[in-house]
Amino acid sequence: QLQLVESGGGLVQPGGSLRLSCAASGFTLDNYKIGWFRQAPGKEREGVSCISASGGSENYARSVKGRFTISRDNAKNTVYLQMNSLIPEDTAVYFCAADSSIVFSCRTSDYAFWGQGTQVTVSS
Repeated sequence: QLQLVESGGGLVQPGGSLRLSCAASGFTLDNYKIGWFRQAPGKEREGVSCISASGGSENYARSVKGRFTISRDNAKNTVYLQMNSLIPEDTAVYFCAADSSIVFSCRTSDYAFWGQGTQVTVSS
């Protein structure tokens, strides 16, 4: 059974950091592009950062560029999202998603497999 499990969320003060992890089970991530998405209350789910299967291509939302870094460790079958300089507007449920299509994108509609999400709250 294909499964993605996110972890690492929590409550952090503005300016703080968190590292989210997305662990896959039931399949290997080597041939999948991976995306991190987030959804705040009352808002649509949006792409935060995505990485191609090879790791050679990355994409960041304008609002997180320079603060967030996506990476993948295929040996651990895990993808990470390092989030620094967090601001209250980053508060959301963060989801990771995977898709085997070779077309690299960061659109929610282009990802077939989704995790359950992890809550990130940035507040003083």
